[in-house]
Amino acid sequence: MSILTRKYPFTSDSHWLRDCLLYSVIVFLIMYLLQPFGFNTYQGNKLLVSLLFGAVTFGGCVVFGLAARPFHQRISPWRVWHEALSLLIQILFIAICNFFVFSFVYHYPIILDNFLMFLYWTLIVSVFVAVCSVGLNYYRYLRNQLEALLDKTTDQQTDITITIRDTTVRGYDLQLPINDLLFIEAQKNNVAVSYVKDGKVATTELHTTLAAVLDDLKDYQNIFQCHRSFVVNLNNITSAQGNSNGYQLKLGQSPTMVPVSRTYVPKLRSFLG
Repeated sequence: MSILTRKYPFTSDSHWLRDCLLYSVIVFLIMYLLQPFGFNTYQGNKLLVSLLFGAVTFGGCVVFGLAARPFHQRISPWRVWHEALSLLIQILFIAICNFFVFSFVYHYPIILDNFLMFLYWTLIVSVFVAVCSVGLNYYRYLRNQLEALLDKTTDQQTDITITIRDTTVRGYDLQLPINDLLFIEAQKNNVAVSYVKDGKVATTELHTTLAAVLDDLKDYQNIFQCHRSFVVNLNNITSAQGNSNGYQLKLGQSPTMVPVSRTYVPKLRSFLG
């Protein structure tokens, strides 16, 4: 599934206003520190004019946010491409507002050529901000979805005990509460099971295959294969590092960082919804 068609979070009012404030601060800093569009030649109070650009950006963002709110309520689910398009239209609206300020400060005539030049430079800066904004909000959404899923499944599975079977004649099966399982690693003809025992991380090696373990635990959706050699218990993820090409997962108190290969990233995202 393309990232553009994935579900995108509805941001809360606090996040929406915070983002507007962030955009206005970025515009203020760009104008005051970098002084683009020939602003370095302006002879007046640059601090005051930079604050004006920031204030207009904040006001334009708030006005657009209020105007766009009915579309958020009407379109369900709100997807990444909806957010990206909305953000680009918002940038265009704010650019128009700032263009009038720019024309007032420089006494430029309000004509199409001047506006297109202003819009060109505005888009160069704004596209970077837009990509960062959509990416960060989508990451926030995935993190919140994961946390909600972990809380729910951990509570539901409090009394569940699982069995991982050793296939040798004299082998001993491993029984443990599912919430104590951290991860399982394939090692040639064996698997190494990492779990919590008496408050400490323990590892037990069993003669079986990862495929057999997955088959035995197929009824538990939080038992997730993230790599050809690793299966993890999503309930016990404490941190994740990486990007769309792959992640590194930390589970419980284990020092091992478990890889999520690129092949399994879409499946993980689909699982999170």
